[in-house]
Amino acid sequence: MDDAQGTVCPPDPAHYTLEFGADGHVAVRLDCNRGSATWQAQPAAPGRPHRAAGSLLLGPLATTRAMCPPDSLAPRLSSSWPYVRSYVIEAGHLHLSLMADGGIVTWAPAP
Repeated sequence: MDDAQGTVCPPDPAHYTLEFGADGHVAVRLDCNRGSATWQAQPAAPGRPHRAAGSLLLGPLATTRAMCPPDSLAPRLSSSWPYVRSYVIEAGHLHLSLMADGGIVTWAPAP
């Protein structure tokens, strides 16, 4: 988490979405591919600061395998999927932390 990888923003954020269902399934759009997985979350412990991370376990991601444009973040995001370990929601943004200080993936709310 030393920012060595820098910040990367998708060319078209509308092509990257997560939709968490109350049934424990998440629908995903990663550029030109769509997919789904399961999810389980534990909120931060009571009495901890509001920015405390809750744990998040994402099941295996099943996606289509279309060839996206060369600048697509789809390969990078799908390869980091199994390493998500915790989350923080701050100012309406979902921050997913990867294990072993592997980075943070931030999702903005849909318009």
